Amino acid sequence: MQLTVLLFASYADRLGAPSLSVAVHDGATVRELLGRISQLPGASELPPSPLVAVNQRYASADQVLAAGDEVALIPPVAGG
Repeated sequence: MQLTVLLFASYADRLGAPSLSVAVHDGATVRELLGRISQLPGASELPPSPLVAVNQRYASADQVLAAGDEVALIPPVAGG
């Protein structure tokens, strides 16, 4: 199945686009999707633990994805 992955900040910069279309198997989890993305050129320079939202709701690594889901990768932020 194809998923739309929205990329923000350093993720968009390193992967060279504001969004990607990523193919994963039916029943894939957020963790598996992140594994696929980590194999893309430029991904080795990314923060390892993004916040993930699926259909505009924060998601855990174990969440199962469905066809048509919109996934957003948000880099961790720090500040004071």
